[in-house]
Amino acid sequence: MDVFLLETETMLMRLLLAALLGGLIGWERERRNKQAGLKTHLLVAVGSTLIMLTSIYGFDPSLINHPNARFDPARLAAQVVSGIGFLGAGAILRRSNHIISGLTTAATLWVAAAIGLSVGSGFYWPAVITTTIVLVSTLVLNKLESKFLFIKKSGSLKIIIETGDRPVHVSTITELLQRGNLTVEGMIVNNDSTEDDSTKVTMEFRVYSYNSKGIDSLFEQLWQVEGIRQVRMNWRD
Repeated sequence: MDVFLLETETMLMRLLLAALLGGLIGWERERRNKQAGLKTHLLVAVGSTLIMLTSIYGFDPSLINHPNARFDPARLAAQVVSGIGFLGAGAILRRSNHIISGLTTAATLWVAAAIGLSVGSGFYWPAVITTTIVLVSTLVLNKLESKFLFIKKSGSLKIIIETGDRPVHVSTITELLQRGNLTVEGMIVNNDSTEDDSTKVTMEFRVYSYNSKGIDSLFEQLWQVEGIRQVRMNWRD
């Protein structure tokens, strides 16, 4: 078989395998409605593979074998490891002083890049095993943490909600709090007039959380309620 065709088939197979492995991790993030999902992880894995293939096959052999040329196939790949941090940082969101989301998604993006580099260099089995470990950790360990490892954070939480002219029923908010397994300990409602003669309603809820894992989801649900202009959360001492 022609060497060119053999190398072409190898590169095509590696790109497709990277798309599959990166897509599997992205699918898990997509089903959880995370910031970076199927397409993002797939593109990161395929792009990293292409960079690795370019490092291995993309240079003229006459240049590589030149006595005055120094060829390092890991030089381009090394830039992926540091460069992917910018994409991962974009997935991390600071909700409040105590709530930060997107860390796991940023980590999976970084791993997807590593998997792409591994596949691009022909290191297939470690890439497949790493993908399996990532899927097990994100799909299974999340459930085992609270059930068997007792990794919970409980405590009192203050939730401050500001609404505009459109009224928001208190029952709508308390229903969301109850769905998030929060116990309402107290509530304060203030009606204030703004400079443009509009009414601003501030509702302060003092709640108790038995598990902080649902706080992030609750925060997003509150922002989706029509009429709410601002949501702030702070853990109370």
